[in-house]
Amino acid sequence: MSAQLAKATMVVDRRYTVGEVDKRLYGSFVEHLGRAVYEGIYEPGHHLADERGFRKDVMELVRGLQVPFIRYPGGNFVSGYNWEDGVGPVEERPKRLDIAWRSTETNAIGTNEFMAWCKEVGAEVNMAVNLGTRGIDAARNLVEYCNHPSGSYYSDLRISHGWREPHRIKTWCLGNEMDGPWQIGRKTAEEYGRLAAEAAKAMKWVDPSIELVACGSSSQEMDTFAEWEATVLDHTYEHVDYLSLHSYYGNRSGDSANFLAKSLGMDSFISSVVSICDYVKAKKRSKKKLMLSFDEWNVWYHTSANNDKHWAVSPPILEDVYNLEDALVVGTLLITLLKHADRVKIACQAQLVNVIAPIMTTKGGEAWKQTIYYPYMHASLYGRGTVLHTLVNSPKYDCKDFTDVNYLESVAIYNEEAGEVTVFAVNRHLEESLELECDLRSFEQISLVEHITLSHENSKSVNSAEQPNEVIPKQGRNATLTDGRLTASLEKHSWHVFRFRV
Repeated sequence: MSAQLAKATMVVDRRYTVGEVDKRLYGSFVEHLGRAVYEGIYEPGHHLADERGFRKDVMELVRGLQVPFIRYPGGNFVSGYNWEDGVGPVEERPKRLDIAWRSTETNAIGTNEFMAWCKEVGAEVNMAVNLGTRGIDAARNLVEYCNHPSGSYYSDLRISHGWREPHRIKTWCLGNEMDGPWQIGRKTAEEYGRLAAEAAKAMKWVDPSIELVACGSSSQEMDTFAEWEATVLDHTYEHVDYLSLHSYYGNRSGDSANFLAKSLGMDSFISSVVSICDYVKAKKRSKKKLMLSFDEWNVWYHTSANNDKHWAVSPPILEDVYNLEDALVVGTLLITLLKHADRVKIACQAQLVNVIAPIMTTKGGEAWKQTIYYPYMHASLYGRGTVLHTLVNSPKYDCKDFTDVNYLESVAIYNEEAGEVTVFAVNRHLEESLELECDLRSFEQISLVEHITLSHENSKSVNSAEQPNEVIPKQGRNATLTDGRLTASLEKHSWHVFRFRV
């Protein structure tokens, strides 16, 4: 990037809006996988465990993210899970072989315990039902167990287990990645579409207030992508409220410039699925606009899904250690989700603790924040309100998979109720700083409250239990706001949060 191109401009106008941010856009995911539950959120005997065995240090880190919404209990795990195994007296619960992850599931944590934990951290639950080995009956019974007040078999069973008040779970997933050959009970689009539609009807007959998520393709790379979505929606369109998307991004080739551009792939994926949903809407002459649930997304490439400790309890699986580059990509993915806030209403970063996660723990030891914790935290804390259309003029580059990639990736959010504007920005350049000029004059009496940066000289730097503060946010010192115009210097490979008061 030559010196004369080292400047990017951005115009923000409060009159031009994309859509409202649903708080569930900042959701997460806890699956019975590896050390996510056991030795993650739950470790009885730990010196910081509460009376139920939940780690208070982990809860504090989760509260720091203000996670509003958590998908549970899977994931691949749910396609072989009998929910009845996880309720009732713990000492009477069976131990099961979890063939999804070749582990032993003790069922010490189940529906009620997880609901209690979520209440402690201030999160709602996005409950998934098993449409792999089970079906309509188990799904409707679980809704009855969780949501019906009393006076029926399953609601009274919940009460007998010590939970008088219903959990009132609003959002439910109709299975998980049902097109994947790795999935227990894999189905064709016709098979899944029919089953999902009938399960949806029965579940909503039990509780008409719930919202349902149908499975889209496991990824955009599936051979059946697009055809799967169209067929499934042909059966389920009038019975569900969301269609799911899943995608993970990595840098196995070591091509960092290409890696930092991968949010463009997410953008294309979302646009394609929106088109499919609207095609089915037109085909059915429907008045209903279907929304999207990007309920699995993250950076994942440092580890594989192999479990060398077959049938162990909570073996370490998918424990990626994230560097600064990974955090920047997470930042660009969050920006992309925000740019589609008009249609993407739910998103779940997969996952929350230990398994490709922003929070890590050691057994009997400390919990710490990975690099990806910080852009997630900033977006969740400051990215509430209305997403605004922005005009961006940035120097660009080409890479292996993408052309005309802006070095500046950015988005603006206006929270009218709080009287705040936030701009998130990433400088993708690996070697040079980028000068930013942002025009905010459509907001009268605007002032710069804070400039937060996440950067490091070495883009491969990581946090660890021994060095938990190697990559942490700092206060920026090179941003000024004059007459509604922001000027700032964005260091090479860096994440930025500009907070304004209006």
